Formats: sequence, structure tokens, C-alpha cells
Amino acid sequence: MTPLLFPRRQTRPVAVGSVTIGGGHPVVVQSMITAETHNVNAAAAQIIAMHRAGAEIVRVTTPNLHEAACLGAIREKVRREYGDVPLVADVHHQGSAIAVEVARYVDKVRINPGLFVFRKPVQRTEDYSQDEVDAELEAIEADLLPVIRACKERGVAMRIGVNHGSLAERLLVMYGDTPEGMVESALEYVRICERHDFRDIVISLKASRVPIMLEANRLIAQRMAALGMDYPLHLGVTEAGDGEYARVKSTAGIATLLAEGIGDTIRVSLSEDPIRELPVCYSILQALGLRKTTVEFIACPSCGRTKFDLPTVLAQVKAATQHLVGLDIAVMGCIVNGPGEMADADYGYVGKAGGKISLYRKREEVRSNIPQERGVEELIALLKADGKWVEPPSD
Repeated sequence: MTPLLFPRRQTRPVAVGSVTIGGGHPVVVQSMITAETHNVNAAAAQIIAMHRAGAEIVRVTTPNLHEAACLGAIREKVRREYGDVPLVADVHHQGSAIAVEVARYVDKVRINPGLFVFRKPVQRTEDYSQDEVDAELEAIEADLLPVIRACKERGVAMRIGVNHGSLAERLLVMYGDTPEGMVESALEYVRICERHDFRDIVISLKASRVPIMLEANRLIAQRMAALGMDYPLHLGVTEAGDGEYARVKSTAGIATLLAEGIGDTIRVSLSEDPIRELPVCYSILQALGLRKTTVEFIACPSCGRTKFDLPTVLAQVKAATQHLVGLDIAVMGCIVNGPGEMADADYGYVGKAGGKISLYRKREEVRSNIPQERGVEELIALLKADGKWVEPPSD
């Protein structure tokens, strides 16, 4: 794989069931089901579908104690009908009792510091005194301690997941609506966990605005380095929306940080069927050289020198070879720039004059003067001769 511009940030490994986040392991892809948790059958079916589609960790919302208890039945049904899937319970308002309950059934508990010990906003503007800050931190610790104990006893990880839109009012008064406030919100909880010798922690700082998300994650990476902390980071642009723009927006945030070596697990949040998030995640990782899950197709944009209908030929090549995981295949319209621009590809399909094409292995032209109508057939024959071909899976 092509090395990134920046080396990956060194982080501690955190086990989430059978999956490990951080510690030099591959960047983990995760998502969240949309089925209601009290609907055990629907929730279990969606978890299984998500895992089959590539979600290595699946998150389930647990807004109350009744739905938290449903996780036991969900996990049992998933295991009975499919197998073990690493599960995360999402805990928000007044979360201590819920988080302790879900720790019985899942591999990671996600808490939101802005809502975990909820204080109704009073539109306060004056600064908090140190005594007031200390009192709030004591209240947080009192509620968080039972969760820490439950996680430690059961080997369950914790995600401290800060959302830009739900910072506690105290932090908004002290830091403003800023990445600094997000970072301090996370670190308050980390410090409490460390005081009680709990370090199976993953941190996320999410925002719906890409610049805020970028600055917050860069800042916490810097702060942790200065403090001697090495917790892995979960990346995502929250509330990204749907369609093409949501995918571009998510990629802008997640890929930028990954290219800087920041990030150990990712989720693309779409207002669509969550199974559609997974191809975006894997495309981001493949484009950065972090995971190899599909064929990498390289193709020129076409111009007046192109010797065939490039979009049609590219579609034909993709249809025939897209199941061959681990290969880079180039389709280039002409001999002028094609061989040079596809030099990193494993195989090349290049147009020539007179309705002919050439096939390349790396930089070497290995077959020439092939009629265009036989190009895909000959490419498959070359792959078979090189031992690179496997039959596509049947429906």
C-alpha cells in the first residue's frame, strides 16, 4: 500500500469484542442501526445485515432502561442466528443507570459528556467559580464511577463521544462554542477514568461542520501527546445529511484527518439506510491506502486522443473484474500518456490506433494489437495465465 504523507498516530489498543481499535491495527469501520431497540427481531436482523455488509462494529441506541435490557435478547438472537458481532450501546441522557445495565450485554458503551449528567440550560453567561466547577466535576465522577466499575469488571470499552451541538452549558460559558470546549469536555471524563485506573477508552469529537471537526480532532491529538495520553480516536462528521454532498462532506473531514495520521475507527453518518454508509467508509480507506477491499480502477478522463468509448469500456472492465480484491487495473484511452500515468497499476488496458488495444503488466506491454471487441476477454485470459483470476461469486 502507498504510505501516507504522515505516519499514523501511535495509540493504545482497545478491544471491542473480537475487534481491536488502535494499537497499529487497521482502521475499523462501524455504523449504527436505525431499528428501534425494543423491536428485538428487527434490531437483530439489521445488525446481522450490517455486519455481513462490512460493519465491523455495530452501534445500538439505548435511550432508557427498558431498551437497555432488550440488548440481552438482541445479542442472544444475533449469536444464535449468525454469530458474534461486536456491539456498542449508545447512552445519552441521565446515563449512569442505563450504562451500567448495557455493560452486561455489549462490548463498548458510548456516553456523551454533554448529556451524561444533564443540567437543564439556564442561559447563564457569567463565569463559573472554581467551587462551582469542582462541584460539577464531583457530580460527574459520582455518576461515572459505577459505569467505570461495570466496564472494568466485564472487560467492556468506553467511548467518550463529544458532540459539538450538545456541549454542557458550563463548558459553553467557559470556552465558548469552540473546539477547545469539545476537547476539555472529553478530557474531563478521561481524567476521571484514569483516576480509577480505567483506560479502555476511545474518544470522538464530532461536529456537523467539517472545519470544527478537523480543528477539534487535531487539537485533542496535540493535547493528548502533551499529556502522555494515547487513546484512539473515532472519526465522523455528524448530521452530514444525505446524497452526494453528505458523502463529500464526510470524506472531507474523515479523509483529511486520516491522511494526517489521525484516526483509528470511522463512521460515515448518512440520513439514509445505514448500510449505504459502509461503501463510503471503505472507499475512503482504500483511496488513502489504508485498506484494500476492492479493485482499484485507474482511468483517464478521456480527451480527443482517446481511441475508444472510454466510459463504456471502463464499465465493461469493471463488470468483469470488480470481484478481484487486491488488484489495481488501469483503463487508459491512448498510448501517449497511458503507460506513464498507469505505472503503479498491476494491469493496464490501453487504446491504440486502428481499433486495437494493448495489455500491460505493470510497465511492460505483454499483449498488443488486440481487437477492441476482444479486449476484456484477453484481459481475463492474462489474469488467468498469471494466477490472478478467481471466478466471481454466484448469485
